[in-house]
Amino acid sequence: MLKKYGRTFHLPDSPGATSDDKIMSSVDALASADEVVFTEKMDGENTTIHSQGCHPRSIDARYHPSRDWMKAFAAGIAPRLAEDERIVGEYLFARHSIAYSALPTYFLGFAWIKAKRVQSWDATLSRFLELGITAVPELYRGRFSAKVVADVIADLNLDAQEGFVVRTTAGFNQEDMSTHLAKYVREGHVQSETHWMNAELVKNRLL
Repeated sequence: MLKKYGRTFHLPDSPGATSDDKIMSSVDALASADEVVFTEKMDGENTTIHSQGCHPRSIDARYHPSRDWMKAFAAGIAPRLAEDERIVGEYLFARHSIAYSALPTYFLGFAWIKAKRVQSWDATLSRFLELGITAVPELYRGRFSAKVVADVIADLNLDAQEGFVVRTTAGFNQEDMSTHLAKYVREGHVQSETHWMNAELVKNRLL
């Protein structure tokens, strides 16, 4: 059975939140965690790899030529996954609003879900290593605070980076995603009125 990855809520001060987005009501779970990790929010297509193949977050999505690479990549991963195991990441083959010129690969993982639980960050990195999956870039790891958030934002290049995602390094149940994981997105992130799937396909570039 195909399963959609849960929605990531915006941090309360995320300038890119729109009227359609969900905003985190409290950062208490992040602030009280022993440790959190900030990772770069990549501008691509949320994609899940499962034991039978892969699918974008919109499970019923139609065919698009940009997805051929992803299907081929997932074909090498899927047979090694258990039925209750999913790898979620950002698929970056097609340019959306940000043009990437030095990607390590077109799929960057950010979550390992097993038995309806988002696994710890360290376990996730270990599983990625086993499967040959590259993780999204880490920006900061340590305790959560308003100062840390401000420092991470100050270090972003918002011309070339969409924002960041912060989560507890400890694992958590999927139903707790809205309190244990959040995103910060730059203001006016989507720069084009034409959806990327309806525009000319432009490939991002690899290293």
